[in-house]
Amino acid sequence: MASRTSELVGRVDPAQSFDVDALLRYAIANVDGFPRSPSQFTVSQFGHGQSNPTFLLEVQSGSLKKRYVMRKKPPGKLLESAHAVEREFQVLHALGTHTLVPVPKVYCLCTDSSVIGTPFYIMEYLEGRIYIDPMLPNVAPRQRRTIYHATAKILASLHSVDVEAIGLRSYGKPNNYCKRQVERWAKQYLVSTGEGRSNRNPRMLELADWLRQHIPFEDSSGAAAGLVHGDFRIDNLVFHPTEDKVIGILDWELSTLGNQMCDVAYSCLVLNSVANLISLFYVFSSNLCAFGQDRIQMLNS
Repeated sequence: MASRTSELVGRVDPAQSFDVDALLRYAIANVDGFPRSPSQFTVSQFGHGQSNPTFLLEVQSGSLKKRYVMRKKPPGKLLESAHAVEREFQVLHALGTHTLVPVPKVYCLCTDSSVIGTPFYIMEYLEGRIYIDPMLPNVAPRQRRTIYHATAKILASLHSVDVEAIGLRSYGKPNNYCKRQVERWAKQYLVSTGEGRSNRNPRMLELADWLRQHIPFEDSSGAAAGLVHGDFRIDNLVFHPTEDKVIGILDWELSTLGNQMCDVAYSCLVLNSVANLISLFYVFSSNLCAFGQDRIQMLNS
């Protein structure tokens, strides 16, 4: 069952709090159409899957009520290259301005950390549905096929974008994408766990070595590279409130230029999880095989 986007918010985490009045002043001055004399301004926080803290902004002026979304870097010391809200803004602006790929409209980017503590941007709020569980429990088999068909079509439209035509030619290095990903995540794993700490798993280091030895041959040239989302999965998609079509792709923090098959593979990870397959068996029974086959066929097409 899908969750309404408005149902995914709650109180602001005290560790993520900021100067709300400063944000309001900035929005009034920099967001086109933002009420200039609001009678009420409230901030709540989205709680699902947000590596960059994401907030719902609700502003009222008389009978007029508007909603926006603000996404910011988290406070504190951050891993290098992580939480790049500036890049998110860049790709969202390019796609929203020059393509039909469904993304939220972006209004402004603030790189001045003195405003609310870290850089942030403000974008359009999309009222719709998000499927938190990729297993789609309580969804009829035919509708599941429709939903994943819509997901595959959106990924295809994203991968068809001419990055040079929309000003993203220098958005990343198209060659050696897989190699860089392996090295980046291996480095970040080492930094985040620390030598000798109990949370470091030696098998993760073995996995990194295995991946280094099995990088696709064509990765070095980048000849077939294009725009990559980097975290493409169904819970990063907003579906229409009543129709099974995607109206927005979210969470572009890891987007770049590179091997687009990585997006395809990542979106299929749920099918390779033993725990998820067991769960699927009990939830969908005889529909299990159809679920996986339909999804793979749609991605292949």
